[in-house]
Amino acid sequence: MALEIEIFAKNMEVTDRVSEYVNKKVSKLDKFLGNIDETRVDLAYLKSARNAADRQVAQITIRGKGFILRSEERADDLFAAIDAAVDKIERQIKRFKGKRNRGRGDGFNTKEMMTQAEIAMEAAEEEFEDEPVIARRKQFTLIPMDEKEAIEQMKLLGHEDFFVFYNVNTSAINVLYHRRDGTYGLIEPQVG
Repeated sequence: MALEIEIFAKNMEVTDRVSEYVNKKVSKLDKFLGNIDETRVDLAYLKSARNAADRQVAQITIRGKGFILRSEERADDLFAAIDAAVDKIERQIKRFKGKRNRGRGDGFNTKEMMTQAEIAMEAAEEEFEDEPVIARRKQFTLIPMDEKEAIEQMKLLGHEDFFVFYNVNTSAINVLYHRRDGTYGLIEPQVG
């Protein structure tokens, strides 16, 4: 079964050449991970990027039963950004398969415990008006995991800043965040 690839563009037009190139490169992911249900490629041209080398953006998201993997790369050339994003997601697939096959040591393997929730972090432009505007609402399912699994999921999804998860050890919702010094912080909210 051939991998179906959805291509979306922002501030640019997807030419036949670009479409063929994306299909050729991304369809190879199927041989690394056979149970991919959805493949989405987002291409964008960011004319407001400070650095000209960051204007072409390629983001690849693959979903399947028990996993969501995402990679995003930027370059001054769209084809270079696509190549880099494909390389990055191939590394993520290999890492994911290794983690899934190793297991957790508690009788459940990681494949069974992986979250199907996607936390899409999009920077919203702040509007200084009388009333704040909620530009987007997201809902997702929280699957219980421990702190180490949350760090792995955060890395696999490519979330650089923070990750919300249900901590199986404390039976509470926690927020894991990446600190400037390279370590992680954990927020354990309490109702006051």
